[in-house]
Amino acid sequence: MLTREYDGLAGAGGVKDVSRQLAEALARRGKKVSVIMPLYGFMDPKALSFRLTELGFDVDMNYVGNDRRESVRIWKARLNKVTVLFVDAQRYREKRGIYTYSAEEASENPGHRQGASHYDYFAMNVLLQKAAIGVMILSGEKPDVIHCHDGHTALVPAMIREIEGYRHFFRHTGCVVTIHNAGWGYHQEVADLPFVEALTGLPARIVRANQLEGKFDPFLAASAYCVMNTVSENYARELRETDDDRLTGWLGHQLLLRGVVLQGVTNGIDPIRFDPSRPQKMGLAAGFSPAEEDLSGKAICRKDLVDELLDRCPSGVVQTGWLDTAPGQPLLTFIGRFSEQKGMDKLIGALEILLPMDELVQVVILGSGSVEIEHALVALAEDQRFQGRICLLRGYDQALALRIYAAGDFFLVPSQYEPCGLTDLIAQLFGNLPIVHHIGGLVKVVDGDTGFTYLEHSSVALLDAMLKALQVYRTDPGKMKAMRRAAVEKILDRYSWDTVMEQYLALYRQAMPDRTGQTKLSQTISI
Repeated sequence: MLTREYDGLAGAGGVKDVSRQLAEALARRGKKVSVIMPLYGFMDPKALSFRLTELGFDVDMNYVGNDRRESVRIWKARLNKVTVLFVDAQRYREKRGIYTYSAEEASENPGHRQGASHYDYFAMNVLLQKAAIGVMILSGEKPDVIHCHDGHTALVPAMIREIEGYRHFFRHTGCVVTIHNAGWGYHQEVADLPFVEALTGLPARIVRANQLEGKFDPFLAASAYCVMNTVSENYARELRETDDDRLTGWLGHQLLLRGVVLQGVTNGIDPIRFDPSRPQKMGLAAGFSPAEEDLSGKAICRKDLVDELLDRCPSGVVQTGWLDTAPGQPLLTFIGRFSEQKGMDKLIGALEILLPMDELVQVVILGSGSVEIEHALVALAEDQRFQGRICLLRGYDQALALRIYAAGDFFLVPSQYEPCGLTDLIAQLFGNLPIVHHIGGLVKVVDGDTGFTYLEHSSVALLDAMLKALQVYRTDPGKMKAMRRAAVEKILDRYSWDTVMEQYLALYRQAMPDRTGQTKLSQTISI
């Protein structure tokens, strides 16, 4: 597996969870799994129990008219039966964020705006992919399948088929590319075609033939050489069949025109890692079990969170506002990125109406992102009318996030679009019923059964769903318990990684070349 993030080592979004949980599920099944990722500047490999290997080599990283090489070293560790390799290079060591510049970097260099993508994002991606290929060749590892996560690693399929130095070695290796987010701007696209040719080493015909809206697109480049999937069946359908594909630059329709079979596999989750009946493992004040309708410990977790927020929040998290002690009153929660894609503009609009309307409801929000959205949330949390009822936590802390999941009654997912959604599953395991925009992978939430849904992407529609959920909370506690139980039962039945893994094994079998070097799909796909 190639990935830019991996849970427990470096994470920014859902890719970290999928990378780790799928890898570990495959390893439990007896598969030999290796993961290759960058070693970022905020990581200490020795503290993470990695050892430096003897593998060290230079990677061609040419610019137009300038032949260049960059040195890499490889660190290695065995984690839960998965071999994890770090690519150690200056280009990664100087970064303190995975994809974007941190506040610290922005303060040190005015040219590095907080939250902005790294200026050399494409070179970071290419270096990882070339280094990974180099590791496999130098170590003699000929994998059956290379699984590439997102556009950051999607050049590998074209590279191993079109670059002469790689083609023979990988002739019996297949590729799967998983699109975690097809939104325009997430493809890792590049407008400078000569730069792409020089840096990647791909033939000019490949670079020119794989443009989307005038830019080279790694997903298009991969499509002729791999099996491709998105992270939910419904998101794959939306990209193929609906106007929602406009948000991707019409990537889905371009793939359809090329005859690419874009498949969907809804992400799974490891329920044991989010089990509130094990309070010591989860860092909770008390245990409880939504599946058994035992929620006695949830109130204790709520009080513990309120006390924590009255005292002090974890290092690295900036707190605005607090929550009063209000046992029995509903707590709405949000954990995620502050962006319009995550529907934060709609959430702010809904809260501006709900908070004056319902003086008993409380809200806690954890995350970071757009400076403009952060300012709007700060204004809401500082409003004198809402003191003690809304707490904003800017930043991220995994232990704090788990305590919020455990304390909350409802979890808000108002995304404009959502390829899969993982936070809704985590929330359900903690008895925190999701309120979601019925889109993409969020359609797995069943209205009135495992959560609450709404169709229109607007503050008014979100507000209506919140009011409906609050009505059930206050008038039908029996239904609340039944919904919490049903949500967990559905996850255990359909969305554990040991179940979802079987669908990925099927994709791997499709991707593996036959004796002629052809995959089962390659003869029907052309550029």
